Amino acid sequence: MECAAKGSPRRCSGPANRRCGGCGAVFYCSVSHQTSHWRVHKEECGRLKQQMCRVVLLNDFPFTFSREATYQVCGKVETRCSFLDKQGIHCVGFWICECSCGASITSSDHLRYDKGWNLSSKLCPCKGPLSMLTKKLSSWNEYYEWRGIPLDSPVALLLHWPLTIYKAIQLAYVKQLIPETTDELCIHYLGPEREVYQLAVFGELHALLPGVRVHIDFVGPAIPHDRDGETITLCSYAHCIESNCSCKSVKGEFNSHTASDKSSSITINLHSGLYHNRYSDLTKVDSESKSNPVPPFWEFIPDLIIAPNAGIAAYKSWLPTIELIREIEIPTIFSDYCEEACHLAANCISSVTGSPPTIPVQLNPFRQPLAVEDTALILPCYSNCFLFGI
Repeated sequence: MECAAKGSPRRCSGPANRRCGGCGAVFYCSVSHQTSHWRVHKEECGRLKQQMCRVVLLNDFPFTFSREATYQVCGKVETRCSFLDKQGIHCVGFWICECSCGASITSSDHLRYDKGWNLSSKLCPCKGPLSMLTKKLSSWNEYYEWRGIPLDSPVALLLHWPLTIYKAIQLAYVKQLIPETTDELCIHYLGPEREVYQLAVFGELHALLPGVRVHIDFVGPAIPHDRDGETITLCSYAHCIESNCSCKSVKGEFNSHTASDKSSSITINLHSGLYHNRYSDLTKVDSESKSNPVPPFWEFIPDLIIAPNAGIAAYKSWLPTIELIREIEIPTIFSDYCEEACHLAANCISSVTGSPPTIPVQLNPFRQPLAVEDTALILPCYSNCFLFGI
């Protein structure tokens, strides 16, 4: 744990083992650092104390492995690597991006196309659902029950990506920001990182959004330049490890090409760079498309913008993007790792737009159920943990 006053003129005198008695969320290396930092910390201390009161709710997951993945990882009894190893999925397939020791491998060519779940068919959604959704999903428990997956399956560790998209769409529906009845949906997805190497999991949108043609433009500086402009067509669900499973009857998990494939309901297009620099490229319609009565729908203005784990307060590059979003007036859903990050982000957005978020900060029921290691605060952090929108 880092000293909350790290970076101040006076250097840290040792390990940060002195905890704030007010909020219990930050630590200091010495009394002098704690005293000098109070003029900064006093503005957030009460807020962090309230957030600390919600830790039990934050760590509340229905899985058989929940305590290991939450309290034990936060308490350093377990690491993400050791947890994944116990599940038999450490550094295999698209799970390789989920731990610190695999983070440096994400640029390797063998990760260009992920190979599937590396789990048995009983533990993963490798085929379509047995029944259509009759109600809106509101928890991991409901999702697992609907898909017939046992609660000892770790697939939620990756499915939080498509389920967060599903939740963001539901929030936009409730606020009447987008029409609830549509057969086409265009999403601009900002700042993807490990998702680029876990593309097959987005095939679950076939089940979550049946009958809807979905196109997602992934836009961000973490996308390799050699993949800029690449289009991925998701033809089926990510496959299980069993060679004789019926999921193998669908040829391939996805195809890569540069031309559009209108027969597919899920396509992902990759764009390298910052959103405010690439927006005009994403939305322009060339002269040939204008002469076509039904041009590809993803060349239109997006229906929704989604920015997962945005970190708005931490990166100045977000300011021109927020300005752009204000100008184009496209509904946007953000997520972040903890409530405090969302609070700071909301303040940044308000300073640019002049108004608070239209969708208040709220806990995402489909947050990743594996804690982030070595966070700046003692607060538990999870990928896609909280949501809010403008």
